[in-house]
Amino acid sequence: MILGNFCIRGLISLLALADFAITTSALKHRDEAAAPRLKNWGVVLFCAFDGQDIFGPLDALQLLAFQRQMNLYLIAETLDPVTSEPASPAMNSKNSSFWPIILPTHTFANAPELDVLFVPGGAGTRAPDVKSITDFIADRYPSLEYLITVCTGAGLAAKAGVLDGRRATTNKSAWATVTAWGPNVDWVRQARWVVDGNIWTSAGVTAGLDLTFAFMTEMFGYEQSNRIAALMEYIPNRNSSNDPFGASLVP
Repeated sequence: MILGNFCIRGLISLLALADFAITTSALKHRDEAAAPRLKNWGVVLFCAFDGQDIFGPLDALQLLAFQRQMNLYLIAETLDPVTSEPASPAMNSKNSSFWPIILPTHTFANAPELDVLFVPGGAGTRAPDVKSITDFIADRYPSLEYLITVCTGAGLAAKAGVLDGRRATTNKSAWATVTAWGPNVDWVRQARWVVDGNIWTSAGVTAGLDLTFAFMTEMFGYEQSNRIAALMEYIPNRNSSNDPFGASLVP
């Protein structure tokens, strides 16, 4: 009887190890299956964007691009240079000129087919006329594999109508403003990022980097994600509910 129980326990252990090995192998090779359908990546650009919303995720993703073919398209209303400079002089009272400039590669009218679209945040999301941006998001969403918003970029997606009936989050310090743009959205306060179907939304600014690592883990496996985090000497927040700003910054 003792021998029988030992054999049963041994068999269970072997099955568990086999399951672990299969799961680990799947995580390691998930990137090979995901690579063909996540090839073309777009970033929406507009004046007064937040730099970290864009450059943080792109810095991680460009390291991934050394391992597979990935194409990046920077998309704006026109091909004119796009700056993070505040549109209102009142927001630049010191008359600073410390604003990065990005050159778009495509316009909303001629952007290629995309697999993933990033929508950043920034003061520009509060501009009086963002219709060209929201129209582009609404038009492209049905053909996307994934839509990702960072910070107040969720507000643009909400205005586009693609978040209606879905769970989402945004920058907690802009909570009242952004959530008012999406009355039909199930806004989640206590969240570093939220996933609902093929839409990923992050909280404010640096949360976009945590979302990016979570996305890479889900799409390409933990091994790739962890390798890139180590190269960047960054420790990602792996728990989407671990949001220290959720309670303190919501009005």
